[in-house]
Order: sequence, then C-alpha cells, then structure tokens
Amino acid sequence: MNADKRLSPYGTRSGGGGHGDVYTSPLVVSYMLDLVGYVGEADLRDVHILEPSCGDGEFVVEIARRLMQSAARHHFDACHAFTRNVRAYDIDAAKVERCRARLGGMGINHPDECIMAADFLKCQASKSDIVVGNPPYVRYEHIPADMLAYCREHFGTFHYRSDLYVPFYEKSLSLLSPGGKHCFICSNRWLKNEYGRKLRQLVADHYAVRTIIDLGQADVFQEEVLAYPSITVIDAAAPSSTFDYAEVSDVHGLPHATMSRRTAPRGDDWTPAFLPLPSGGAFTTIEQQGFKIGIGVATGADSVFVSSRLPGVVESELLLPGICARDLRGDRLNWHGEYLLNPYNPDGSLVDLASYPLADAYLARHKERLAARHVARKSPSRWYRTIDRINPALLTSPKILLPDMSGNTFVFVDDGAFYPLHNIYYITGSSSVKLRLLAAFLMSGFVRRQLAAVTNAMNGGYPRWQSQHLRKLRLPDFATIPADDVQCLLASYERRDATVIDEIIDNRLCRQTVAG
Repeated sequence: MNADKRLSPYGTRSGGGGHGDVYTSPLVVSYMLDLVGYVGEADLRDVHILEPSCGDGEFVVEIARRLMQSAARHHFDACHAFTRNVRAYDIDAAKVERCRARLGGMGINHPDECIMAADFLKCQASKSDIVVGNPPYVRYEHIPADMLAYCREHFGTFHYRSDLYVPFYEKSLSLLSPGGKHCFICSNRWLKNEYGRKLRQLVADHYAVRTIIDLGQADVFQEEVLAYPSITVIDAAAPSSTFDYAEVSDVHGLPHATMSRRTAPRGDDWTPAFLPLPSGGAFTTIEQQGFKIGIGVATGADSVFVSSRLPGVVESELLLPGICARDLRGDRLNWHGEYLLNPYNPDGSLVDLASYPLADAYLARHKERLAARHVARKSPSRWYRTIDRINPALLTSPKILLPDMSGNTFVFVDDGAFYPLHNIYYITGSSSVKLRLLAAFLMSGFVRRQLAAVTNAMNGGYPRWQSQHLRKLRLPDFATIPADDVQCLLASYERRDATVIDEIIDNRLCRQTVAG
C-alpha cells in the first residue's frame, strides 16, 4: 500500500490504511455491475452511472471496460459516452489522479471532466440511472466535528451514532432517476442496528428493495477488515412486496448464489425480513411465555462498588456476590470473588451511612469521584447511589446468565447465588426447570441462527445477547411441547449435549430449521 493510502481525512486504522479506505475485490465489482445490468452486451451509450467514492478506480475502470465492449458491439464512441454519462467522486485527490491515470491507459480521453476530486456529500451531482460502489466506512467517533455538524444538518437519516456511509446512501438514492438502480457493498450494520433506523424507514417508504446478499463470512475486499458486508440492490420504484436474499461465504460463489424470496421490509424494523420461521407452527416471544429479560446493574463507578477486596472493608450485609462476563468464559463458571456494594434498603431507599460506619468511611474516601458522576450531580445528597437501583431479591432468584458478547456454547442457569453486573443480561421467571428448558433452546442452532439474523456479529463472529435482540427471538410455546421432549431437552441440557438438543428442536419441534 502506498504511503498516501495511509493518509485519510478521517485518520488511520489500527491495522494500517485510512478510515474509509477499503478496496473492493474485482470479482465483487464485476458481480455488482452484472446485478444492475451494466454489461458489455447491452447498449450503454445513454446509461448514466455514478460512483460516489471511487478511490483508485476499481468500479470506474470496470465501468470503462464494459462501456468500451458495448461501444464496439453497438457502434458508438466510448470516450464520448464515458465523458457524458459517467461521474465519479473521491475526497482524496491522489486517489483520483491514480484513477484518471488508469483510465488514460485504457484510452479514455479527458477523464478529469468526469472523475472529480470532491466530497460527494457536499457537492452538486446530477441524476443517474445507476449508482454503484463501496461507500466509505467511517465510524461516528472518527468523523470530524465539522463533518458531524454538516451531516446532522443535511441528512435526515444521520441518526444516533451513524457511520458515514449512511448519508452516502441517502444522497445517492436521492439522485436515482425513476426506475434507476442503486447497488452498494457496505457494512450490514445499518440493516439491523439503531443508527440505521431512519435509513431503513426511508428505503422502506420510498424505494423497492430488490436484493440483499449477506457476505459477512466472505473476503470481499483487497485486505482483511472486519466489515461484515452485504450487497444491496435498491430501485427507485414503488416499494415491492418481496425481495431476493442470499448468504454467500466465498466471493467465487457469488454468480451461483441461491436466492430465497423474502417478504419485503416495512417501517424501520426489518427483523421479519431476516427472520423467516418454519410454516405451520405457533411461535411466541420469550416474554410472552412469562419470562422477564433484564440487564445487570450499572453503578457508574465499578472500581468503587465492585471488588473482591470489599469483605472486611464494609459491612457484610451490604455485600452481594456479583457475577460478570469474565466469570463465564470457555463454557465454565469461574467466579473471581467480586462483591457488589449495595447502598440500598430493601424498599429501594438509600441506606443511612451513619448506621454503617465501615461503608461510610469507605465511600467517603471516594466521595469526590462519586459526587462528580452525572447521576449524583442531579441529586447531591444521594451522591453514593448507583445508576441503577439494586434489588437484592434478584440475587436469590433463579436466572439465566448471558454475557453480552460470548463465544460460549453453554448457557448458564444460576439457581440463586449471584447478582448480575452490567455486562450480563439475565432472564428470570417461572421455575428453575423452565429456565433450564429455555436455556436448552438458547443453546440450539434454531435460536443461534435467529440471533445471527437479527444482530450484527462482533469481532470473532460472536453474537450479542442483548435484551433488544432477545425480545425478537421466536420459540415454540413451551406448553405445547410433549412431556417426553421436555425431559429429553432437560437431560441434554444437563449433559451439555447440543447435538441432541438440535435434533429434538429442529426435527421434532420445529420440523425444519430457520433459514438464516
């Protein structure tokens, strides 16, 4: 990689290369142009095409090659058609110069007239029949303050902690001619997470989603990055009732991808589009079956409220054994002896520190830090409260423990020994037996495929057991499961036998697996 590739307006990635600089595999470029019908066999002389973030020109060079093929077949001037119909932008002038040089080497004259060094989000651009490309991936925290302000002012989809590619979607979609086609390869996070909500709403309301291809496990770029990409094809047309969906793990398999027909997304929650369930069964949510989902306590100062050194330092009646994600690793529960200091009475009021001299002295040593927290500044007299109230009854309640991000295959049930800390999600309700039955389902491929469909995998491909995702899962009604199957599932859970659990759930209870 040349030195100037490491220089980016948005800073440099830890692995080298600038934020936003991720170059697409030529195989993927070719496939995407095929998807939108920009092929050499067609007459392309009047087809306007836009690439809003061209980099060194992977897409633009292939566009030129296909346009020249079309010109030879249909007898028109390729250079004239290129200058008239092709537009590409990049914020990095050095990349633009390399792109122009590559085009010049192909015989395209005066590429400077249509390949421009400019910030696409800020410049004027004309309507196009096709938009294609790989927009820059720049996370919210790497976007400069002036650009953040510009995006908030000019793009209604720039929401929450949006990535820079979101306004690239909005602007380029707005430039489509009626019936035009939009094809990006991009991080799939906007399809599922909060910052993509307004973009999803915009697309669902005003465009037709035609194709989504999940390439999360494929090497689609010219370097290894954790982008979890998808290819999307969106038309400037009335919203459709269905779209084509595929998962591809190897870019060489793209031309042969097996598409499944899915119900087109509606509104800002596209979960149903990615979560088809077997037909003929009654499925319900975890909460509809009487369970409750929660998250461990946030203290605002874990180094003060959570420690293995608290016994003997504060009164024992204020201490609860706390459990966190590092206690649940490698499918083992290995408690590190940390306790949670609980400053609350059973009725939820704060304890009177005068009645607990050891805790009073301990907290007084940390008063400056505790009082500076936002939660304490709102109520200075309650400076030693935690962000969340602590409910001691949760300690002794049976509960499923789910680390936020985990490579575990086993799902733990605590029968009442620990209090969940902030990086643990938990499920309570009913009996230990019912919780173990639910834990067996959570260990199954049936649920793991659902979770993969509604969440964004993190580094290492681990799913996230967050409450917002747990609430979307669908399970058979436990009351309808035959008693023999319940006993087999419970026995398999105790043996940690996921193979038998999958056999029962997929083949007997759900009849077929969830398509993921």
